[in-house]
Amino acid sequence: MLLYRGRLHTAQEPLGKALALAEVPRLSKPFQLLATARTPDGTELTLHSHDTHFYLRANRQPLMGTNASESEKVLACLACARSHAPAKARVLIGGLGFGFTLRQVLQIVGAEACVHVAELLPQVVAWNREYLEAVNGQLLDDKRVEVFVEDVFQVISHAPAGHYDAILLDVDNGPVAMVQDGNARLYQTQGFAAITRALKPGGRVAFWSASTDHAFAKRLAKAGFKVETVPAKAWPQAKRSTHTIFVGDRLR
Repeated sequence: MLLYRGRLHTAQEPLGKALALAEVPRLSKPFQLLATARTPDGTELTLHSHDTHFYLRANRQPLMGTNASESEKVLACLACARSHAPAKARVLIGGLGFGFTLRQVLQIVGAEACVHVAELLPQVVAWNREYLEAVNGQLLDDKRVEVFVEDVFQVISHAPAGHYDAILLDVDNGPVAMVQDGNARLYQTQGFAAITRALKPGGRVAFWSASTDHAFAKRLAKAGFKVETVPAKAWPQAKRSTHTIFVGDRLR
């Protein structure tokens, strides 16, 4: 079982390399299946527990776990740096996951901020309330938070012009879709145009990715963003950074 967030072992990748990337001890106890759901394009999502941790799989492949949340926190910190998250900031998070990005954002922004969370699957929202309340589920009731059970692309597209100070996208596996094919448009010209319109001048977008992607960084820069690529660890004690955060500041 490979428990590294959003990265798939493939036939072209030696199993030993995949295990090394996981950097997680093998788990001897069985996983407990808690719930299942399907995405609109048919991908099966399953929620599991093991000891004190929770794990999400997509078509039986590991997607995320509560034992490896450091990169989600880094995503929030980079997106909501002080100049991009004023006291009354308006922030959009695409992808609820297990709520670690939401937690970090709420710790950064002010008491009068507005934090929108767009989550495609109502089951994921329900699972956070039912199974993960003690993790981050209770944050959904924070007065600053509003949850949209909707495709984040639609939320961005329908937002008023210049509405958000920061947009955080922890959707799917990054530029290479793993869960929902429709997510690919967020990482193309169509998505960049919608993001540019929804951001305030000088606003910031940050993308979580399971790996680096030089072509994506070039596309984002060509779309009018000042781009920074930041490596991120899955957990603080990890020996190396296996994930990437793409940060883009709107220039026009």
